[in-house]
Amino acid sequence: MPKNKIRHFLKHGTLPQMSVFEAVARLGSYTKAAEELYMAQPTVSLQMKKLSETVGLPLVEQLGKKVHLTEAGRAVHAASNKLFATLIELESQLANIRGMTNGRLQIAVSTTGKYFAPRLLAEFVKQHPGVEVSLQIHNRAILLERMAQNLDDLYIFASPPADSDVVTQTILPNPMVPYAPADHPLAKEKNIPFARFAEEPFLMREAGSGTRMISREIFAKHDVEPKVRMELSTNEAIKQAIIAGLGVSIMSRYTLGLDVTQEQLAVLDVEGFPVEKSWVFAYPVGKQLPVLAQGFMDFTRKVARTLVFDHLSRS
Repeated sequence: MPKNKIRHFLKHGTLPQMSVFEAVARLGSYTKAAEELYMAQPTVSLQMKKLSETVGLPLVEQLGKKVHLTEAGRAVHAASNKLFATLIELESQLANIRGMTNGRLQIAVSTTGKYFAPRLLAEFVKQHPGVEVSLQIHNRAILLERMAQNLDDLYIFASPPADSDVVTQTILPNPMVPYAPADHPLAKEKNIPFARFAEEPFLMREAGSGTRMISREIFAKHDVEPKVRMELSTNEAIKQAIIAGLGVSIMSRYTLGLDVTQEQLAVLDVEGFPVEKSWVFAYPVGKQLPVLAQGFMDFTRKVARTLVFDHLSRS
């Protein structure tokens, strides 16, 4: 914006002056304008004088008791009407955003979050149909990069970031469980020692994945190294590899989705499982959350267990 062309307007508090000018132009009288604006008439006269000086041209002329606009006055009057109309429209838009009736909500979630985040967002939009939503789905490393760059309103992680400069709020439990093909020899066994599970070829998510990080933590806790057969970059690829008999894996219970029981996969009864993690909202310390983002967090805390977790538990 070429501000040098309007610097004289910016320097002299033109908006209050234009408000006074608009009243004088509309009412044709300093006295009536002063009464409407609850100002002393000398104050109205002073504001009109300052605006005329700012513009560099006379804006009104007094003929008898009636105030008339000059050519410059008519131009300023037309411009002030456009300006006030724009401000009124802006305030209306801001009021909609404050009231969550309009605006844009940008959420970024980890890859497993795609199984429940759309359901939460769909219910939120049903209650606020004027809201536009953007949903980004990435692995943990990319989410952390996006958060560092402040690219989104909110982030959903499968496990809280360790960074002390991040605010987190728990949404839902995120049980991590061991998967194997439905016909695997361990599928019907009970209380399987973790050491026995660790003997199986393991299917690992790619570097930067939150699921990989959690799996590594679980193996480290048992002081065992996974026998990694293959690294894959998506949960869907892991699922298909398990079904194909290439190995076992550890994934979120949400990986099977919310509506369909996957008959080709089995959740193994391994000691120490499920490993309870938590889905969390996260955002940088000091971030001023948009009203929509705060509203979505409040909404999610109220409905997430009924809408998502209880449904997951029944499937």
